[in-house]
Amino acid sequence: MTVKVALAGSTGSIGRQTLEVVAASGGRYEIVALAAGSNQAVLREQIKAHRPRVVAVVDDTVRATLASEFAAVQFTDNVADVVGDTNTDADVVVNAVVGFAGLPVTLETLRRGKRLALANKESLIAAGPIVQPLRTTKGAMIVPVDSEHCAVHQCLRASGSLDREIASLQLTASGGPFRGKTRSELASVDVASALAHPTWSMGPKITVDSSTLMNKGLEVIEAHELFGVGYDQIEVIVHPQSIIHSMATFTDGATIAQLSLPDMRLPIAYALAWPERFDVPFGALDWSSLRRLDFEPPDFETFRCLRLAYTAGRVGGSAPAWLSAANEVAVDAFLAGRIGWLQIAEVNDATLQHHDGAALASVDDVLAADGTARRIALGIVESFVHTAGTVSA
Repeated sequence: MTVKVALAGSTGSIGRQTLEVVAASGGRYEIVALAAGSNQAVLREQIKAHRPRVVAVVDDTVRATLASEFAAVQFTDNVADVVGDTNTDADVVVNAVVGFAGLPVTLETLRRGKRLALANKESLIAAGPIVQPLRTTKGAMIVPVDSEHCAVHQCLRASGSLDREIASLQLTASGGPFRGKTRSELASVDVASALAHPTWSMGPKITVDSSTLMNKGLEVIEAHELFGVGYDQIEVIVHPQSIIHSMATFTDGATIAQLSLPDMRLPIAYALAWPERFDVPFGALDWSSLRRLDFEPPDFETFRCLRLAYTAGRVGGSAPAWLSAANEVAVDAFLAGRIGWLQIAEVNDATLQHHDGAALASVDDVLAADGTARRIALGIVESFVHTAGTVSA
């Protein structure tokens, strides 16, 4: 039986690799819906290749242009429309939207009792208290696509349970392009250096997050939400080879790790094929060439964003939403050359100092928390720019 796939964030890195996995499946998967922001050229080619029934486009001009070219396709401005009805359209929804904008797709997929292949960590982090009740909907399921959480999912699967017998989780981090650097050495980091990731090819926002270790910090919060493990039981380990993608330690002292080459097509294929395994060996290791696996603790003082994530996670409620929103503002400002790399953590920290402690009981609460944090973070960015002037990119 052909599995029908809806793909939100189709023109980004994860979206394009998802389509590569679908193409390698020999027709076992069908793309029924696509959603994208404004990359007209790439989206046009994707529509031609996959002939989806529904295409959601955020940009009004791009949507109008493509709608005039593809009369048989239903176009919409709502990314959540790609999910379809409860009993029709997509069997699995891949949420590869970058940032908080992916929240509607996450909520709608779970609300309609579908499998969610989740590559959008911010929606779960920002709206954990809202998302969790929806996971009990009949048929609803989250299979993580982030390499670390997919690795944990596989380790727990090996134990025969996703929620019992866990003593601790170990999330591995490559360390990013600045591993081993001191704060003084990072004072004049430029955008190009931050985007030069040593092992992964990702979009600019996620790549910058990897350079600050905020990406790993957000993954700590996501691991807590996904697997119900306390923050004291979630450990970050720097592993520069990016061969072990994460580990799980069980109550009897045994640790199970998932190993593969750093290839995002493997976790994408895992989420699409669940509960089976894909039969194309993405990321397969050549054991004759693997010589060493190194590990070291993270530097919490230089990479302050990682500690901030633990702090926000332990506070709970709307604090993770505030951190996620502030970080999006800070990273955008860094990419635009308005603040320095070290100031990303400073913006995040200063924003969290204003956290109002509000609880999250509805989507409106999440939106309000996100909006408030963004306004405060933007004000802090402006104060930095006013004090120091624009930073050269």
